[in-house]
Amino acid sequence: MKIAIIGTGRVGNTLAEGFVAAGHDVVFGSRDPDDRPGLPVPVLTTTASVEGADVVVAAVPGRDTPAILREIGAAALAGKVLIDVGNALGDSFDLLYPNAGLGAALQAAFPQTRVVKTLNTVSAPLMAHPGAIPQTAVFLSGDDPDAKKVVAGLLEDLGWPAKARIDLGDISTARATEHYFFLSMDIGRALGTTTYGIAVVS
Repeated sequence: MKIAIIGTGRVGNTLAEGFVAAGHDVVFGSRDPDDRPGLPVPVLTTTASVEGADVVVAAVPGRDTPAILREIGAAALAGKVLIDVGNALGDSFDLLYPNAGLGAALQAAFPQTRVVKTLNTVSAPLMAHPGAIPQTAVFLSGDDPDAKKVVAGLLEDLGWPAKARIDLGDISTARATEHYFFLSMDIGRALGTTTYGIAVVS
């Protein structure tokens, strides 16, 4: 698939390497494409990166995602699968969308784009290397069943087997995984590491 990853930080790099290893055609989108040496895939402007892309990954801080996507434009994103991996936090580390969630806000702002929330409950290293903690679960939320199938396939490519993937339902359920951020931070402080995962046992 052709995948555009918006953002060239640790999350973007991790996902780019994982998708390239799985055989996908990947580019980065950046506001400063000429100031990003040494990255594993080509870097284009944010607008150019999404042209022809099947999937767009928002791998920037969640608070910045809406503005960056508005710059790209609703028309350019129409029909595409948008993977939202962010948690939108304010300066005081409070949730900017406590009653709806970033995922739902993006879907409302871009109704012709098929938003799927996932991977926001794991640290960047685990996103493309879940085998480091095999019991870890990953969650999906989205309104479009076909888009979720596409994202599930990409998660499989990153090493997330079907038994690890839990479909929570429509995009409104992304609020629950975004609220997990607070528990996640407390767990990290208690363990002294961000390398841990959630195991769901039934």
